Amino acid sequence: MSTGRKRSALSYIPGLTNNAVLKLIIFSAVLYIMLALTWAVIMLVYQGMPIYEQYFLPNLALPALSGIKSHWWTLFTYGWFYNFPGGFWELVSNMVWLYCFGSVVQMLVGPKQVIPLYIYCLLAGAVFYLLSQVLPGELGKAPHTIGLLGPRAGLIGMAAAAVTLTPQYRFYLTETFSIPIMAVAGVFAVLMIIGSGFYLPVIFMLLGGGLVGFGYVRLLRAGYRPGEWMYQVTGKIEGLVTPDENAAWKRHNNKRTEILNKIYEPKNGVSQKRIDDILDKINQKGYNSLSAEEKDTLLRAGKE
Repeated sequence: MSTGRKRSALSYIPGLTNNAVLKLIIFSAVLYIMLALTWAVIMLVYQGMPIYEQYFLPNLALPALSGIKSHWWTLFTYGWFYNFPGGFWELVSNMVWLYCFGSVVQMLVGPKQVIPLYIYCLLAGAVFYLLSQVLPGELGKAPHTIGLLGPRAGLIGMAAAAVTLTPQYRFYLTETFSIPIMAVAGVFAVLMIIGSGFYLPVIFMLLGGGLVGFGYVRLLRAGYRPGEWMYQVTGKIEGLVTPDENAAWKRHNNKRTEILNKIYEPKNGVSQKRIDDILDKINQKGYNSLSAEEKDTLLRAGKE
């Protein structure tokens, strides 16, 4: 029996509804595919890389501090994209790390905390990256000519959150062999630092993401919900563009009640229910079984 409720296409992916980590992985993969298609179109139409590298990527990548005023939106885009062409294996390895640490966070504090935590860490990493460029000389020099891309701040923040939540946690590879999360996080941090090229702004970016991951968990333990407002906002937006099926069903019930009330409204002072009761009595016991009051009631109802 159909309930009349519709489901989104993504809701049919097993385990997706309550798995924020899987949503982040799918979203990142979709954006990578979109970037690949964009690159293919630009290469086909303009026959070269300069348009892509000079005009398209700079509108996604986080620029140097001097360019952030004219490209402020890159604070929100840089962490979701990868350098293309190339970057596929970086995407794969990053999503493995995200699943590794994100699953621990999700298991312990629930899926609603994962996406806000990830976004906060990306934003904090961007702010630390930009602020570190005020350092004098080569210390604050931005390492990338096009700009910074990639979710390293979000990943390091997720790792910091997982370690803060449960420093004694172990990843069991078999029933008898396990690896402590501290060791995994340590290896991951070393790889991130090596991957930074030892540029101070990138290291600061990792530091910012890690501090927010740690701070987010501390706020949760203190009873705060830093990411609750995101779900409230998205819920309101979804309510504006998606039909409220509960409200529609309520309107249907109200209409049905209105019709029934009209059917059973009093006629010459006698309700339809009262008439039905008297008619049922006649069917069961005959007209002579009616009292004088019931006969009078039936007579008044028949005058309408």
